[in-house]
Parts: sequence; structure tokens; C-alpha cells
Amino acid sequence: MLLKTLSELNGTSGAEKTIREYLRQVLEPYASEMVIDRMGNLIVHKVGRKPGPLVMVAAHMDEVALMVTEVTAEGFLKFVPVGGVDPRILPAKVVKVGVEGIKGVIGIKAFHLTKPVEREKAPEADELCIDVGAKSLEQAAALVQPGDYAYFDTKFEFLGKEYFKGKALDDRIGCAVLTKILQRDYDCPLVGVFTVQEEVGMRGATVAAYRLEPALAIVLEGTVSGDMPDAGERDWVTTPGQGPACSLMDNATLYPPRLIKKVVEVANSKGIPLQFRRSKNGGNDAGSIHLTKGGVPTIAISVPCRYIHSWFSLAAKSDYEATIELVDNLVREIRGA
Repeated sequence: MLLKTLSELNGTSGAEKTIREYLRQVLEPYASEMVIDRMGNLIVHKVGRKPGPLVMVAAHMDEVALMVTEVTAEGFLKFVPVGGVDPRILPAKVVKVGVEGIKGVIGIKAFHLTKPVEREKAPEADELCIDVGAKSLEQAAALVQPGDYAYFDTKFEFLGKEYFKGKALDDRIGCAVLTKILQRDYDCPLVGVFTVQEEVGMRGATVAAYRLEPALAIVLEGTVSGDMPDAGERDWVTTPGQGPACSLMDNATLYPPRLIKKVVEVANSKGIPLQFRRSKNGGNDAGSIHLTKGGVPTIAISVPCRYIHSWFSLAAKSDYEATIELVDNLVREIRGA
């Protein structure tokens, strides 16, 4: 399964090669041309059946992770987050470190040894370390070096028939949707861009959009859902199982009303469920794409995911499939947008 493979591959910001090479192999039979630019973006061109304005559809390859910064004299690994990682999720989790995927555990002082004041707050990342079972700096350094990445050790699997869980659904689920789109044919000239370094500042999308100068862009994301028992509906943002989410605004972008209207029209005409992303927090590659050169009209369509940026995210199979169909139909009708 495409999404399972993408979820289980490792590739954080600046280290997306494994993801890129897998996508390149999958899409080679469907592309008119493929380019890997100097930033590491994978740019997949498809010649349309008719001439027209270039449509860019983008999804980012990178995931949040950890970077080793120090090997201690005792053989432990100190680290910093790459992207937005909440330190509350880290203690006692299993990671894979370095190219060889060395197994490690993120250590924390045992409950019995903590003082009451220490139990009142979650530890910060710099208070934690990764234990790879080494007894000394020399043993650990033979396995891992500063600059190596540590990834969440998570298997993709279904929870019941409707939902699946896996790591890196932000944004491997967008990459999977884009791959499915690029395996189809369209009238308009289409370019799919699998971007790098979104989690650390939308860097790859900036370079790609400047290079391509598209007439219009669609950004595909896995976005946050907060539909938890202790949260009011206003704080849910999106709800898994209720269809793809169209963004209205976020911290980086105000989305054009005419494109929002077009998304709604397409969804209604095709009977595709649609919801709006009910928060302005966060951002995505649209934040840099829409500011490129003279400006690029950009819309963001996302698959709702619970527990985003954690050891696993959870999403609905129906939302993933509906997002593919919505984007497919949107691209087919976008010439009039």
C-alpha cells in the first residue's frame, strides 16, 4: 500500500532522499519529465492534452524528527527537535537512530526518583536523552554521530475498518494523494512538487514556486484535528470522517475567496463531503508559494489527522479517498477558476 510505505519510510527536513527516491521510482512511468532541484525538491511534470496555464500541486516530504547533537561520556545521546515536536510525547518512546536505524529509548528519570515539583510539568527536550545501550562515549560513537537523525519507530496499521494510524501522516498522506493525482491524465499542464524542509520554514516550496511560476497552486496537507472528549467543538479544527478540509486562512496565508468557492462548487457537484478548517493557527507551503514573484493564487486542501506531529497520527480512510477525488475533479475544472 502506497500510504503505508510512505508512512514507514524515514525522512526529516534536509534528509528527504529516501522518500524522494521512492516517489521517483513510483512516478517515472507517468511523468513527462522529472527534475530534482538543488534544494532537493522532486518536480514531476505532466504535459496536458491542451495548452493552458500551469497548475502546481504540492505536498511536502519531510517529517518532524530529532537530531543528535552530543554523545555524552556515559554513552547517552542528547538531541534537539527538527520541526515542531512537543516534548510531552517523548519520554519512554522507542526511536531509530542514524542511517542504520539503531534502536534507542528516550530516557527519563524513574517516577520513584523524582521530587513532587518535578512531576508538576513535562520535561523539556534538553532534559532528555536517547539510550542506545552503550556503556561509554566510544561505544555510542561507534554507532551514532552528532548530526544523525532519530525517527519515531511506528508501524502503519488499521484501527478497525475506517481508521488507520502511522507516523508522518503530515505530510506523507499529502504525498500519497499527489502521487495518485500524478498517475492520472489531465487537459491542463500539471506539475507535482514534492517539497523539502516545510517543517522548518517552507523552504523547498519557496524555491520550487520561484522556478516554476505557476498560474495557480494547490497545497495538500495532513492537518490537525482536535476532536477530543475534553475539547469543545469550536476547538476541534477538523473532524476525521467528515471529508477533506478546505482552509480559509492560517498564520501564513489568506486563501482567495474565489478558490474557496470553486472548491465548494466542485465538492457539491460531485457529492464529495467537505469541511472547513476552523482555525487560523499553523501554516503550510501555501505561505511561501502564494508570495512568489508577482503572486500565485493558492488553495490548501487537507486530510484531518488526530495526534499530528506525534508518534502516530490517526486518519479516516474515507477522508483520504475523498481528498483524492476532490483534487482530481478540482484539477479538471480549474481552468475556469
